[in-house]
Amino acid sequence: MNQSSDVVVYRLGPSCDLSDVEEGAIYLGKVQGFANFGTFVMLSDRVKGLVHKTNVRTEHIEREEILVRVRAIRPNGNIDLEEVILPSYEVKPVVRTVSVTRLEDLGNRIGRTVTVMGEIAQIKQTSGPTIFTIVDESGSENAAAFVEAGVRAYPEVELGSLVQLEGQVMQRNNQLQIEVRSMSVLTGDEAVEVTERIEQALDARAEPEVIPLMVESEVMTELRPEMRRIAKTIRRAVFTSRPIVLRHHADADGICSAVAIEQAVVSLIKQSGGDFDADYFLFKRAPSKAPFYEIEDITRDLDFALKDNIRYGQKMPLILLTDNGSTEEDEPALKLAKVFGLEVLVVDHHHPDAVIDQYLIGHVNPYHAGGDFGITAGMLGTEIARLINPSVESLIQHLPAVAGVGDRSEAPERQRYLDLIKEKYSEDDCKAMALALDYEQFWLRFNDGRELVKEILDLTGKNERHTEFVRLLVEGANAAIEDQMSATMPHVREQTLSNGANLFLLDVEIHAHKFTFPPPGKTSGEVHDRLCKQHAGEPVVTIGFGPDFAVLRSKGVLMNIPRMVRELRTEISGGGISGGGHLVVGSIKFVEGMRDQVLEGLIAKIAEAEVE
Repeated sequence: MNQSSDVVVYRLGPSCDLSDVEEGAIYLGKVQGFANFGTFVMLSDRVKGLVHKTNVRTEHIEREEILVRVRAIRPNGNIDLEEVILPSYEVKPVVRTVSVTRLEDLGNRIGRTVTVMGEIAQIKQTSGPTIFTIVDESGSENAAAFVEAGVRAYPEVELGSLVQLEGQVMQRNNQLQIEVRSMSVLTGDEAVEVTERIEQALDARAEPEVIPLMVESEVMTELRPEMRRIAKTIRRAVFTSRPIVLRHHADADGICSAVAIEQAVVSLIKQSGGDFDADYFLFKRAPSKAPFYEIEDITRDLDFALKDNIRYGQKMPLILLTDNGSTEEDEPALKLAKVFGLEVLVVDHHHPDAVIDQYLIGHVNPYHAGGDFGITAGMLGTEIARLINPSVESLIQHLPAVAGVGDRSEAPERQRYLDLIKEKYSEDDCKAMALALDYEQFWLRFNDGRELVKEILDLTGKNERHTEFVRLLVEGANAAIEDQMSATMPHVREQTLSNGANLFLLDVEIHAHKFTFPPPGKTSGEVHDRLCKQHAGEPVVTIGFGPDFAVLRSKGVLMNIPRMVRELRTEISGGGISGGGHLVVGSIKFVEGMRDQVLEGLIAKIAEAEVE
């Protein structure tokens, strides 16, 4: 229908008014409604005319496009139209130049009428008006449009639409809001121009500052470009009002990495305008019990994301995984994320599996730069947080040290981070915070405990309460650990392997307290630490096992747990084997009826490993 011909049909732009309408000209309009005497047609958001019933040529429905000729413009501004039918025509836009206000300047326009252009980032239908979140190159703000209570305004405007809207700037509950008078979807060259302008500005705005690492690190220096790319992606999500879901392993290292990024993102959301509680519905931090992205995790995240998309008109979220996401065990959940078009970023220090990168848009891992798990997720996450928002550095600079001691890092970076904060926090202070995090997270289960975690990590400014809170948590944790050790240590079985390694076995299912702190993994770790002290300088491997799992810890034996798991899965038919982790710290799952065969095969592989 838009073929070139001698007949020109005009399309009025959103800013056009009655002065842009000419008698005798043909316009492309949209049916607004019907009356006994004719059909009302909108030529633009501001211009409406009437086709008398004697001049209607075909039947129409509301919001259908229609070609009309202007018969007359009356002195009172009413426009008489007649429908025309054309086999072909050329559409020519009528554009009026208007002064467009950037969203960041709305604070200087309170009470005045403005025109803004941008992308719709959220559409929320309330019991009253429809609330549109609009994003331009400078920021984001809300615009309220009202038809009648609970009725969707401008149904043609969708999530991601480029629009031009006009309205009055108001302040409600200390929040800026545009009360919409007109809104139209931009198309063609106008839409392309606005898109390009926003994209260019956002690209520059999202670029992180060039700042040095907090400590010297060859590995993190090499990872720096990918860290910057992940930080830029997160900053761009904030500036475009895209929700972020941060999943992390529920231990001290995972919590520190996530909380560092949480502080950076939340403060950036608040600086970027929008609703006063935007940080709560645009950012969610959730712990993962396992050190990988479980099916249970992605199911919860998809459920909430799809509900928020339907109910609140939110975009689908950006997924960020810290202290998990790199291993073969993450693949099933990442496949589900891909089905729904979710983009995933990973900041991890578990030994990576090459197959994972096909599901990710960004991946920081020390193994990519010749490092290992000694560069913890908390160290990586804090450095990325500084790139997201440098203003939080003084608040979070101790988190890498807490993560390092909590994850028993032996990398030189651990001491460098401790030296960085020694005037305020000692190594014992950091160990106390790490243990308090592990203890409190056990009782929090799947809850993020946002405010409690901030108290433990001394992020609230209430130092006296922080000190007393951590002291009580550490006291409770140590009492629980001692109780567990007194029950378990007498049942540890020892054997010497052919490679000279001291192997210790503990059935944590029948020789440890259940459903309390410390859980089986940490119980095995505590047993391993005590055995390493008893056998200082000797190679030690500890296996804590239950009916269908085993947790491994090694010191002085050069194992590769992910590879061992893959080999056992192939070698033991019907074992139902899965698992992974770090090279010398990890876990393995299997079916209960095959436990003896799996443990036997596992011990055989440990005996083949090189001893330092």
